[in-house]
Amino acid sequence: MNFPVTRLAAALSLAFVFAAPSFAQTSADTVVVTASRMPQRAHDVIADTTVIHAEEIARSGAGSVADILQRQRGVEITRNGSAGASTSVFLRGSNANQVVVLLDGVRIGSATSGTAAWNAVPLSSIERIEIVYGPLTTLYGADAIGGVIQIFTRKGEGAPLATASVGAGSNATRAAAATVSGSANALRYAFTAGYEDSDGFSSTRPGASGFNPDEDGYRRRNANGQLAYTVAPSLEIGAQFLHSSLWAQYDSGSAAYDVHNDQDLNTAAVYASSQVNANWRSILQYARSEDKLGSYTNATAAGASQIETEQDELTWQNTIALGADTLQLLYSHRKEDVYSSATPAMTRDRITNAYAAAYSARRGSHLVDVSARHDRSSVYGSKNTGAAGYGYDFGNGLRATASVGSSFRAPTFNELYYPNYGLPTNKPEKGRNLEAGLRYDAGQLQVDATWYRNRLTDMIVSATPCPGRPGSCAYNVNEALLEGVTVAAQTRVAMVNLRGSLDWQDPRDETTGKQLARRARRLAKFAADSRFGTVKAGAEVVLSGERFDDAANNRRLGGYGLLNLYTTWQVTPDLSLLLRLNNVADKRYELARNYGTSGRTWFAALRYGIR
Repeated sequence: MNFPVTRLAAALSLAFVFAAPSFAQTSADTVVVTASRMPQRAHDVIADTTVIHAEEIARSGAGSVADILQRQRGVEITRNGSAGASTSVFLRGSNANQVVVLLDGVRIGSATSGTAAWNAVPLSSIERIEIVYGPLTTLYGADAIGGVIQIFTRKGEGAPLATASVGAGSNATRAAAATVSGSANALRYAFTAGYEDSDGFSSTRPGASGFNPDEDGYRRRNANGQLAYTVAPSLEIGAQFLHSSLWAQYDSGSAAYDVHNDQDLNTAAVYASSQVNANWRSILQYARSEDKLGSYTNATAAGASQIETEQDELTWQNTIALGADTLQLLYSHRKEDVYSSATPAMTRDRITNAYAAAYSARRGSHLVDVSARHDRSSVYGSKNTGAAGYGYDFGNGLRATASVGSSFRAPTFNELYYPNYGLPTNKPEKGRNLEAGLRYDAGQLQVDATWYRNRLTDMIVSATPCPGRPGSCAYNVNEALLEGVTVAAQTRVAMVNLRGSLDWQDPRDETTGKQLARRARRLAKFAADSRFGTVKAGAEVVLSGERFDDAANNRRLGGYGLLNLYTTWQVTPDLSLLLRLNNVADKRYELARNYGTSGRTWFAALRYGIR
């Protein structure tokens, strides 16, 4: 492996090879929702899944959800500066626009770029995160080629609970959040509000276009809530919302004007969940998400531009128990609206209607899942996808799985309509995935190994010449292969919990033979923690091999290794103190060429919660 680590670090890597599915602990009894759109024990899920629990999120300190994801197996990120800057997340080498992102079941993202506003998602609102690797198009529709990431916010339960936190750290970072949650009679509720400010650091380095050595800070404000009311034993209705407002500076070469973005992420949903009879549950939900981005490069009207995506989706999901088996029937109607102040040709809409069915069965040691879906788009026509998975339990904690699935990614509005770039004739990208896995769970020791091979065709890239006109354009011309092996484990030695993962992957463009941009062939993530009375201390290591910043593989990004340390002290049953050090060795590295990354930073926080 081409990791920039010493022999000691390499020895630690070997010692940790038999160490966790991720830094998140996904035991056989963990309940997951995303993999099958219904609650299931992890032991009964065929898809490769990671769950990030509340404790890990709480000890992450200030920053962004992308920082937490970066520490998980099979995940890479790029970012154009600080935690408030534009961010991309790759799963198993897939493009950032080949991953579906959900927030409490509501799809978020820009229809123009095809990616989610990771920099606008507030950490203070998150209760847990589920990552499902591999194609899930049959359950979630277009774009779920590399996988699905679902973020769950806090829910009300039990006696009233009030929590609050305040923190401060490097780069004049300040953060605070408060939550009130609980249940009373038939009502459940949870509300959170928070803010985070940071002076940041220069988003670019010398050599970058528009380099300006000033500090580029960010400011994030957020509020979210959930309400659920049990009308009758067989009927629950509810509503939820989230609003996050991000103000973030960036560099464009101007020292006379405060160049910045204003970004709003909004979601809202209402639902009714009915237990029609003993075997049939029906859920009807209407949801809306908004991604609004304003860019301001000078003080004139010409320096301001606004681009907005609105997504409205109506889903009707029916889950029917047939003895020990389960049948799911799903209908979805989704409308995407785009508005662009600077580019009127981008102001358009797209409607997709979809029908899907999934069936899961367990017979003794055998577990089977099959699913199929039909999508009908007003822009790109009909697409059919299917998936099948099989699992066999050998007993004594050993299980094998195998699956096959097809998927597709819809062309973004940029790829269809952006002047002198998009082509309205562009077709969806297509994927076909094969994978096999082994899992061993002996209580104190868990080991996972997964092999996958995802072949992509009709990849949309910037191609020259452009059919029908001179110059370059987005065009269906390439093929890619995402192939790799992940080995992950966790165990406990004496008083120390050890967790880690190794990824060997080969994300390559088969048309050119080049490595896909900003994706490494080797990744490793390790962690260790131990508790001493009321104090818990831990360390995290993130290692990445070299990558290339461009599709031609001319601009090399060196490999890097990061060491993070943290400790939490439970001062009283209601009060805890967190101290975190990131990039302890003050490593200089790049996630994107000539864009800044933070050096050594610290963050401290007090948390208080009472019932």
